Amino acid sequence: MSGFASSVLSCLDRERLEEELDEVRVRGRNLSRLRRLTAFERAALEERERTARARLRNHEMEHGCER
Repeated sequence: MSGFASSVLSCLDRERLEEELDEVRVRGRNLSRLRRLTAFERAALEERERTARARLRNHEMEHGCER
């Protein structure tokens, strides 16, 4: 794969990972507005956000594409 094509793909991957992180944050915010979350639900949402953030950070380190 050429350098240009791989940089475009990595940027598309970064965009997808950013969207996943944003979706997790919005979901948590919306759920907490609807009702009080249980400790288990809050922990699960926090874990999903940590995972999404880690995947984005790993992508940045591997591909060097940052905004």
